[in-house]
Amino acid sequence: MLIDLEKLPVDIVPHMRDGEKEVHLKKWSDGPVKVLQGKLPAGASIGLHTHETNCEVIYILSGTGKVLCDGAYEPLVPGACHYCPKGHAHSLINDSDGDLTFFAVVPEQ
Repeated sequence: MLIDLEKLPVDIVPHMRDGEKEVHLKKWSDGPVKVLQGKLPAGASIGLHTHETNCEVIYILSGTGKVLCDGAYEPLVPGACHYCPKGHAHSLINDSDGDLTFFAVVPEQ
């Protein structure tokens, strides 16, 4: 199945999970699986949250930033892939001067 993310509307989510600024999201869902393309403007973040019933894979498309995962910071650059397992906590942070764009998959387990 082809999912054309370019044709999906952009939802602007302010302070996602108590993060800074806003996140621009294109979302597709098939019940227990979510596919997302997102953009964090400079200085924006997705707040720290725990994946209680699912995991998340985030692939960085462009820009730079960092992720806080289980208390440790990991740098993010284009091509980096971050995995947050079920039961773990993370936060996506754009601490750069430009946009950070990413692709994410969140499957329920």
